[in-house]
Amino acid sequence: MKLDRENLFYQISLTLVSGVGNVLAKKLLSYCGSAEAVFSEKKKLLLKIPGIGQTVADAIASHEVGERVEQEMAFIEKYNIRPLFYSDADYPQRLKECHDAPVILYYMGNADLNAARILAVVGTRTPTDYGRNICEKIIAELDNVLIISGLAYGIDSCAHRASLRHELNTIGVLAHGLDRMYPAQNEHLAKEMLTHGGIITEYMSKTIPDRENFPQRNRIVSGMADAVLVIETAKKGGSLITATLANSYNRDVFCVPGRVTDTKSAGCNWLIRSNRAALVESGEQIKEMMGWDENSAKVGVIQKSLFPTLSPDEEIIYKILDDNKDSSIDFIIHHADMSSSKVSAALLNMEFEGVVKALPGRMYKLA
Repeated sequence: MKLDRENLFYQISLTLVSGVGNVLAKKLLSYCGSAEAVFSEKKKLLLKIPGIGQTVADAIASHEVGERVEQEMAFIEKYNIRPLFYSDADYPQRLKECHDAPVILYYMGNADLNAARILAVVGTRTPTDYGRNICEKIIAELDNVLIISGLAYGIDSCAHRASLRHELNTIGVLAHGLDRMYPAQNEHLAKEMLTHGGIITEYMSKTIPDRENFPQRNRIVSGMADAVLVIETAKKGGSLITATLANSYNRDVFCVPGRVTDTKSAGCNWLIRSNRAALVESGEQIKEMMGWDENSAKVGVIQKSLFPTLSPDEEIIYKILDDNKDSSIDFIIHHADMSSSKVSAALLNMEFEGVVKALPGRMYKLA
């Protein structure tokens, strides 16, 4: 794989600017057009971008991380890692819908991250025999589904291993760089997954698995999937964070119920009781609910109705979205050269007419 070193240099550099997180980085990209353009933009123009103050503009103008970026690119080339930038076609499109999606991902593997069916499976790190058995049973009943989890102890590892046994591709999302494996006991499992799925992270090499990285990792697990399945979790823990994130991303959430006296199922039972998750007992039920059952009622293709006549303003916005796919409202305002109120009104009407779809994070795309 040949890297576009020049673009990659600026893309990685953008993630290292002090004060620029994923949301602000995407705003900069929307206004400037590319990572390289962000660094070549004049400071006075950067200051006109909403959310960019003097401190961030100064940080961009004075940013010097050439040596660290060159080290990372050498690491990427040595281990045949695929960097996936937010604007790349191979970037996980489901994740891209999430307002806090990473600007860049680092991926090793051979699975299609935009597969037609993707299920995240999460749960306790200390499962019971019941949890392990139901995890195996559910995954055995799935067909042509990419399984995502966090490569942790417990249900995560059970899900990955069951996927490999039943010839399903599986992706492990890491909370650290690709130069290490945590927990170390899963190193062999991770290597096996490289030819039947892969491993992915938003973190550069030399990033250690700090505690705060794991909740961040969970948003990728839920954001990349069509649905999240929770198997055994207590009332607190990472699995509940993943389920909550999935709810916020408008993903389906499924839970396997447990006995009311079982503390390891207390979180699952609560999610079901509070209508935050649907109760499932089998892979067949998941396939039916998701429309993944080949024998179910998905017959034919629904043809979209013809778009209504667009106003001149709406035609301009339509062309911007057609050229750029997902776009923030700030990007549309900038490129349409209209007031924010006029753009908002046009987008609202286009949404009512079924022309555009609103996404999390004030993003829009054509319906």
